Amino acid sequence: MRGLSLCGKARAMAATQKLRVAFQMDPMEHVDIAGDTTFALALEAQSRGMSLFEYGPQHLVYDQGRVLAHARPMRVQAKVGHHVEFDDRRVIDLADDVDVVWMRQDPPFDMAYITAAHLLERLSGTTLVANDPQWVRSCPEKIVPLDYAHLMPPTMIARDKTMIDDFRARHGTVIIKPLYGNGGAGIFKLKPDDSNYSSLLETFFEISREPVMVQAFLPAVSEGDKRILIIDGALAGGFNRVPQKGETRSNMHVGGSAQPVDLTEMDIAIATELGPMLRERGQILVGIDVIGGKLTEINLTSPTGVHELKRFTGVDATALCWDAIERRLDA
Repeated sequence: MRGLSLCGKARAMAATQKLRVAFQMDPMEHVDIAGDTTFALALEAQSRGMSLFEYGPQHLVYDQGRVLAHARPMRVQAKVGHHVEFDDRRVIDLADDVDVVWMRQDPPFDMAYITAAHLLERLSGTTLVANDPQWVRSCPEKIVPLDYAHLMPPTMIARDKTMIDDFRARHGTVIIKPLYGNGGAGIFKLKPDDSNYSSLLETFFEISREPVMVQAFLPAVSEGDKRILIIDGALAGGFNRVPQKGETRSNMHVGGSAQPVDLTEMDIAIATELGPMLRERGQILVGIDVIGGKLTEINLTSPTGVHELKRFTGVDATALCWDAIERRLDA
């Protein structure tokens, strides 16, 4: 099947009705099946008769024009402690041996992540990669929202302390965070009189050459940080992530709790405005973060939340993702 276009592959697979899917991810045997989105995507794929492979980004290889992976065929089941079975690892050609690759390894969004995206980008026109790696690479989660500054809280990206000083003077309490961090790591709330401010900046700048993101603090975070899922450009729904008492960060990685929530007109308007851009850029599953009607992040790398969305709203985001992929393959 080497060299077939995406639509050619779809026609060739139509006779068997069995797509072949590879998940580029952190080891499947270590995931928490009650909350892991990649596991949910794999389970839904298998229920549709698809065959599954798993490999890590360290198993991705470019060899004289071919993009290969040292992958494990796998089968999954919703059984804690026995949720995955593997066959022996073998080399597969991602252009010939699979029809869909899900790029689902966790950040950080570093040079290893960017390199993996560059390699998967070479599959364009032969194998569908979700989310499209060209745009994942080009749309860091705290950078791409800058195209929608009118939806964001006041924001600065800088490494110049005098400029950050001026931003603090204008906005009072601020949030400072790493530009390419994830999971709530390294996020600090600084009040105007915080004596740790200079030391904190020095620490950031000593450990990294990157600038930091500084944003005006949104008091509404105490009421929660909404995770809103957008699937192939369409709003699927959302839920709230509420921080622990005394905590600013609402990420579930750091103890935030998921709760049902009604989306406001502004939440819906934000998702509606972003949707066409995300669909055009091949972003099948996206999670945006909204606090008090302000957009803070657009998560493209390995967004989570499908379990919570289904629990609170009944919307099966994994089914919607596969419906979208099948439509794209059939187009």
